[in-house]
Amino acid sequence: MSQLKWTGLLAGAIALGFVSPALSHHSHAMFDHTKQISVTGTVTDFDYRNPHASLYIDVQETGGKKVNYWFEMSNVPNMIRRGIGHTTFKPGDKVTVNFHPLKDGRAGGNYVSLVFNGKTFD
Repeated sequence: MSQLKWTGLLAGAIALGFVSPALSHHSHAMFDHTKQISVTGTVTDFDYRNPHASLYIDVQETGGKKVNYWFEMSNVPNMIRRGIGHTTFKPGDKVTVNFHPLKDGRAGGNYVSLVFNGKTFD
């Protein structure tokens, strides 16, 4: 192969390496953005990592059934700008989450805002 072809292949491979991470981001189509729901519950876990932080809370529903909700939050840099750090929420904390629900009816969704200790994070 000629030097020009190798250079072109190498440049293409490098460019693909930079573009691939951006292409791997998922859609928000799984959330119903026409609805907002609010639930209050107890934090069971908080995963503070990219590409998105996740918050899990137990919600006591009518009839006494406890349901674990999952909320997709934002990426770590956005969370920091909103005042949310890796130790902000701990198991046992009481929070209220306003969110766009999952379209498939599972418990959880994409958070819009969150109230904890009298402070609103959005």
